[in-house]
Parts: sequence; structure tokens; C-alpha cells
Amino acid sequence: MPVVLVEDISPEITLVTLNRPERRNALTIELMTELTAAIEAASADATQRILLLRGAGPAFCAGLDMNETALPEKAHESAGLVAKTLLALSHTRLVTIAAVHGAAVAGGAGIMSACDLVVAAEGTKIGYPEVKRGLVAGLVMTFLRRQLRERDIRELLLTAEFIDAARAREIGLVNRVVPVDELSNEAQKIAASVLQGAPGALANSKRLLEQLWSTSVKEDIERALSHHVQARESNEAKEGVAAFLEKRAPAWVPQ
Repeated sequence: MPVVLVEDISPEITLVTLNRPERRNALTIELMTELTAAIEAASADATQRILLLRGAGPAFCAGLDMNETALPEKAHESAGLVAKTLLALSHTRLVTIAAVHGAAVAGGAGIMSACDLVVAAEGTKIGYPEVKRGLVAGLVMTFLRRQLRERDIRELLLTAEFIDAARAREIGLVNRVVPVDELSNEAQKIAASVLQGAPGALANSKRLLEQLWSTSVKEDIERALSHHVQARESNEAKEGVAAFLEKRAPAWVPQ
């Protein structure tokens, strides 16, 4: 079964569904490869203007698949694909809308954050627990620093506490919060509003928003990737991931 489903739900809208419901759509090399390919294919189709992103099953995305993360031989490839996926979402000319439910965690919350707009179902849990695994949410930080106040970023990343959709809306992490049974309709309402704009004007607006920052997303991703990879290969990450998989508290060593 494909781990990413792609369908055209209208002449101008591509719907992309993360499709590992049994693993809460945890990110693997295979899934990220297929997701990036789907984004690039939709972007290359001149008829497409909107990309809707959602997750199958009980959650949007639970972040990196820790079983794969625990394999040293896959660390570099996986890290590189996280960066490539976030860049694909960020740089596409399409207007990207994430429809989020259940949970968006770590890399899953990063994918959400890389989208232009986010609609979240009531009760959705969002969090960045990387430090509890001995990891650094460096790639995600690229987007959080553009979207949130610094105090809120520090609280999210340093406490690693989860927030609900209402709090996420309050701090500006998501645009709208609706009952779960209205999630798809609300995302399509936003898409309909976007489609009233001129394609060139929308693409240029996205381009200018990027250029107004002193550094580009690509530059920030490249800088963050070095921190992300360094953390992935650390003893803390090995202990944190092992503790997560073994369902125990990690035994941290003072630095």
C-alpha cells in the first residue's frame, strides 16, 4: 500500500494524504521520499494551484519513526530527507494548507509549520519533544522563528510540553480551529478563498515574503541541518531514542 496518497479533488487542488495510519503516519525515508515527489509533481503541473496535506487514521503525523531513527546507517539519509521535505513545502509555488487532527509531533509539527496555512481540529495535540529524545529541533526552528514570538518558541522547545489546538491558535502556530468533522470543509473553504486570487500575484506574494527575511529558508535549513545531524549522532540521542522505544525514562549524563 502506498505510504502517500495523491488525488486531484478539483481541477486546481491536489490532496496529499500521509498514509501510515497504523504508525500514526510516522516519517520514514520511504514516506518522505514519496511526499517530496508528490509536492514536486503537483508543483510541476501548471493547472494545480493548491496543495492540501492531511494524515490518515487517528493522527496527522507523529514525527520521525523512532525504529528507523535508531539505525545509525540511516541517520544521514533520514536527516537529509527531513530537510528536503521541508524545503519542498516551503518553496513550492502552490499555496499549501495543512489539515491537522489528532496529533502533530516533532517532525510532523515541522511539516505542518512549513505549510502556508494550517487548520486544526479541536483537541489536536501539538508538540516538539526532541530534547526529551536527545535531539535538536533545528530544522523546525527555521519556521517557528518566522511565525512565533521568541518566548513561545523557547517554551515549546525547552519544556517540550504539548499544547492543544486552541493554544496553538492563540500563539499563531495555526490559523483556524474547528470541530474535527468540519476540518476538511474548512480547509476547502480556505482553498476556495485563495483561488479567487490571481496565480501570479499569489506566487509573487509568497516569493516576496521569503525575500523580506534577512536569510532565506534554504540558508537557515542548511545551518540547522548541521545541528540536527550532530544531535542525531550523539550519545544523548542514542539514549533518548532507546529510552523512548523501551518505554523508560532516559538516563542523562551531565555535560
